[in-house]
Amino acid sequence: MRSVRARAALGATLVVAVALIAAGLAVLLVLRANLTDRAGLEAEVTAREVAGQLALDTPYDELGLEDEDDHPVQVTDEDGRLVAVSKDLEAVSGTGTEQVRPVPSARASGDDEDESEDDDDSRNDPARREVSSDEPDFANGTATVDGETADYRFATVEATNSAGLTLTVHAGAPLAAEQEAVSTVRGAMLTGLPVMLLVVAGVTWLVTRRALRPVEGIRRELAAITASEDLGRRVPEPGSRDEIARLARTTNETLTVLEASVGRQRRFVADASHELRSPIASLRTQLEVGAAHPELLDVPGAVADTVRLQDLAADLLLLARLDAGEQPGRAAVDLGALVREEVSQRTGDRVPVTVSVADSGPLEVKGSRGQLARVIGNLLDNAERHTERAVTVSVSADRDAVLVEVTDDGAGVPEAERERIFERFVRLDDARSRDEGGAGLGLAIARDVAARHGGTLTVDRAPEGGALFRLRLPRSV
Repeated sequence: MRSVRARAALGATLVVAVALIAAGLAVLLVLRANLTDRAGLEAEVTAREVAGQLALDTPYDELGLEDEDDHPVQVTDEDGRLVAVSKDLEAVSGTGTEQVRPVPSARASGDDEDESEDDDDSRNDPARREVSSDEPDFANGTATVDGETADYRFATVEATNSAGLTLTVHAGAPLAAEQEAVSTVRGAMLTGLPVMLLVVAGVTWLVTRRALRPVEGIRRELAAITASEDLGRRVPEPGSRDEIARLARTTNETLTVLEASVGRQRRFVADASHELRSPIASLRTQLEVGAAHPELLDVPGAVADTVRLQDLAADLLLLARLDAGEQPGRAAVDLGALVREEVSQRTGDRVPVTVSVADSGPLEVKGSRGQLARVIGNLLDNAERHTERAVTVSVSADRDAVLVEVTDDGAGVPEAERERIFERFVRLDDARSRDEGGAGLGLAIARDVAARHGGTLTVDRAPEGGALFRLRLPRSV
């Protein structure tokens, strides 16, 4: 079952079915218990009425049992013999005795003429006459009265007459009303349950269909975007504030980010192709001239173009790895020592670089030594390209971070351009030659590497009037 609507309708129907069945069983059990208790109460009332007459020494043939057609009664003595029974009772079960024909009892009438006068006084003592006040015993059984067999609820009550004879009264009340009521309710439930489940399934199907309609619109639009490869399109956003609306907004935000990413990738490929074309064309020209006129081959120029091409390829490869989400290493790197090492290895700088490292112990960070060295080198290259007389590098602790500042005394960076210079292939001085100005990847690489290491790279105005680049990286604990 692949349809969400079908699964939702089926699930809701099953839940409602289980709930209705459980509720129906509970109702039937409660109804049956209440009606059974009611029948038991009727049987108890009848039994106590007969027991009360027996306690008053009413003769058995005057108990009025012939009037109890709906409430069959049995009276047994202490020996279990049946001494009185209601009229037309033909068979009975559930009372402890199945006798339906009275057996004469030696003490049946309670007025034996052979007893002494003292015994007569004893029998007439009201203290010896009682009906048991204990809770009666109840049991279910059957009785056949005047040829008709039915289920009954029997109550058992004991009574003691003036002669001290304890008699047991079994009286029943019919359970026909209980059975009819339970049967009626059960039939109504069995009839209404399928109808109710069909209604629930239909309503759930319609509600789910209406709720999922925006999802289908989102799916169709995404399919169209996939087919057309037009990332400028957006999925429809419902006016509601529910989960589907949030899904549509998140989808559009994802499409916006994806469109921007694809746009950056396309610009990156175009700019890289453009930047690679120049040194390759220059190198080819020099090699072709050298092949035709060996004496005219500019070996230093060819080497410079090759180095530039090699550096550009390395930058593009590093950017590709960063864009692919490559995570830097977690080795401990002392930035103070790294800066000193990078400065000492630089040759051919037109302006000397001054290094200042705070004497506050190791200034270590976690990351890739090679990538952090590339950041320091790119910042120094940028400073050398724009400075006039001096370049200064300082390394210090800044609370829970290590701060590297690279300062030059050049023209500085206009405030409006301080974020743009970190974009790829951006050069503010368009008049500068490509050989001197670079490809515009150094600062972009430096910021990307800083961000991958959990740090930041910003530019401000230096006190000397030039540019001040601040590299802040989390200090390792």
